[in-house]
Amino acid sequence: MNNLSSIDLNLLVAFDAIMAERSVTRAGARIGRTQPAMSAALARLRQLFQDELFVRSPSGLEPTPRALDLAEPIGKSLRHAQEALAFSGVFDPYSSTASFRLGLSEHPAFVLLPKLLSAIRQVAPNVSVDVRGFSARERAVEMLDAGEVDAAIGVPVSSSPRILSRLLFEESFVSIVRAGHPAAKRLDLETFVSLDHLLVSPEGDRYGHVDRRLSELGLRRRLGLTLPQMYAAPAIVAETDLVATLMQGIVDVSDHRARLSVHRPPIELPPVSFALSWHRRNDSHVGQQWFRARIGSVAAAKQDR
Repeated sequence: MNNLSSIDLNLLVAFDAIMAERSVTRAGARIGRTQPAMSAALARLRQLFQDELFVRSPSGLEPTPRALDLAEPIGKSLRHAQEALAFSGVFDPYSSTASFRLGLSEHPAFVLLPKLLSAIRQVAPNVSVDVRGFSARERAVEMLDAGEVDAAIGVPVSSSPRILSRLLFEESFVSIVRAGHPAAKRLDLETFVSLDHLLVSPEGDRYGHVDRRLSELGLRRRLGLTLPQMYAAPAIVAETDLVATLMQGIVDVSDHRARLSVHRPPIELPPVSFALSWHRRNDSHVGQQWFRARIGSVAAAKQDR
């Protein structure tokens, strides 16, 4: 493996030009070098990669399989370097080819991501988004610290000075039973506690918001099912006698909404907050400021509906 510090990066510029022109002479004219200088560069490239890279043919120089493998990563690296050198502190979304890395928990991925991508594509057609999933909020902090993601959306993370955040939206809870359930007409606290419950727990716990509130009242519920996938819950409730207490947004978008009886929970439950978090080192980067602003606009539109 070659050490980057020992490589003349001008050789990569020469490689990229030869790949584009398929001629040493034309490649030299493209980047302002003489034909002998380009021939010498090609010889050094062959030694560096231990491959012929380009072989003569009736139509010009033909790249070897090794050269074809190298073409995309070298070309992309040179474009990124050029963008960095041309950086002026101004982000032009329309011409940008930036790629943003976004950590998402399940609910924001479902309710925000489609609108976010649509909003970005309208004004920044060449910008891409690389999504990484997480469930535990601690994992979001780890990804931000490690630079695996530029920003993360989920329940609020720790208030560490290195992690910055802003509230995006809130979700209230509703309790659901199937439409023909005996409790569909009235779901009071006594009935609620007597039923078997479905608990959604992405982290695998068997104790959630409802259990904490019931415990404060000296009550307990029976769990009939725990599962990690929150969007599967409405379909299961529609086919069983289970009761589930879920974020309203999950029920509202479910294909099974018409088969459910939706109630205000018979206990007081605070809404769930979802926040956008990012590392302090990214705070002043103009491209990421633009990206975070787009996320904020999409979330604001959701909250207003």
